[in-house]
Amino acid sequence: MSEEGRFSIALEQREGYQVNVAFDWPQTPDLLLDGEPPLGECRGPNASRLLAAATADCLGASLLFCLFKDDPPAGCLRAEASCVMTRNAQKRLRIGQLEVRLIVTEAVTQSPRFGRCKDLFEEFCVVSASIRQGIPLVVTVEDEAGEVYYRSE
Repeated sequence: MSEEGRFSIALEQREGYQVNVAFDWPQTPDLLLDGEPPLGECRGPNASRLLAAATADCLGASLLFCLFKDDPPAGCLRAEASCVMTRNAQKRLRIGQLEVRLIVTEAVTQSPRFGRCKDLFEEFCVVSASIRQGIPLVVTVEDEAGEVYYRSE
């Protein structure tokens, strides 16, 4: 598979289950992630909440770009994301379903492109399209010297 682009972010465990995320854009502030009790203290979103937010944001941005390209009107879209947590056969917690609601104003529904875009925008959301198809994942565990202890295939 060819790479169209690549980015890297850095995560560092701080205290307990709190993790600082440093993004690759210098103007973007760091983000604190945390688990929910009994592991964490909910001082930041956990990974499941971040995935739900990323999915809703991507879908909303895809719709706005299709409709308005570079100049969407302010305040014309809100989104709500719900994550249904389930347990698999091994009783491990998983994201069983994501539900995203895009709530739009008249500026969106009255756009001349709305009829076409409402049927097309999902195809251009990188996050939701990737989740639906499954994302190949390679996981490596190594020490600070670079010695690899584990690598998934």
